[in-house]
Amino acid sequence: MANLKEISRQIKSVKNTQKTTKAMKLVSSAKLRRTQQLSEQAKSYALKINEILSEIATRVSKIQDNENINRAFIPNENPKTVDIVLVTADKGLCGGFNMTTIKAVRNLIEQYSSKGANIRLRAAGRKGIDYFNFQGVDLHDSIVGLTSSPTYEKATDFIKDAVADFNDGKTDQVIIVYNGFLNMLSQELRTRTLLPIELTEVDESADSSMLEIEPDDDEMILNDLTAKYVDFNMYYSLIDSLAAEHSARMQAMDNATNNASERVNDLTVEFNKARQAAITTELIEIISGVESMK
Repeated sequence: MANLKEISRQIKSVKNTQKTTKAMKLVSSAKLRRTQQLSEQAKSYALKINEILSEIATRVSKIQDNENINRAFIPNENPKTVDIVLVTADKGLCGGFNMTTIKAVRNLIEQYSSKGANIRLRAAGRKGIDYFNFQGVDLHDSIVGLTSSPTYEKATDFIKDAVADFNDGKTDQVIIVYNGFLNMLSQELRTRTLLPIELTEVDESADSSMLEIEPDDDEMILNDLTAKYVDFNMYYSLIDSLAAEHSARMQAMDNATNNASERVNDLTVEFNKARQAAITTELIEIISGVESMK
């Protein structure tokens, strides 16, 4: 009977876990719908600002010599110092979501270190921070709470030091690495160079531009738009990562719920077998007792 009690206790424990994972799946599903809508809106804005930035940068490049071109638009194939901004979640229970980003950052560190570059890490998200602290890797900057509830103001405040160091010539490249939202069932690792800015191609022969800017204002607007571009892309990366996190957690909790259901079925079969064995043993003992009395 002790065996039956133990199996019964396990069944109860697994069922309680199943209720928890099912509830977490529903919560993540609700959060995903809200975050996904915000991510789609932010993506549209990010694409548009890149389009406008590319057109203004192309205009300015025509009237500037090579020495006066804005540093943010000069490609650097051999950077000496690189800032890597990694975005992970503050919480776990989302499958391999965080480790995908961490592994990508480790590969980048090896890649740039092999070329003699100095790597500085700026981490947003407790999981990434905890991992690199445990590995004994120094973090140049870190923040907790930003990835779970991102706002434009917080994103701007976090990335401003990396931008300032780049503008001052202390770094040659700023790269952001995060796991982005692809669809409800999958995420996509995204590695992007924030600075120098990778511009989209502009059709210089087209006369359909919607921009009407005074020539003397081009450079001033370009500088303002460059800052806006970096700030908003940092914000968009956080929103995109958050949507992917909810998607990964929803999927992980769905798998956990299904596994719990299978475990309950296996334990129920084991319980029934044990109970049947106990009943059979009692019958044999009764029959044996009756036979001994004859």
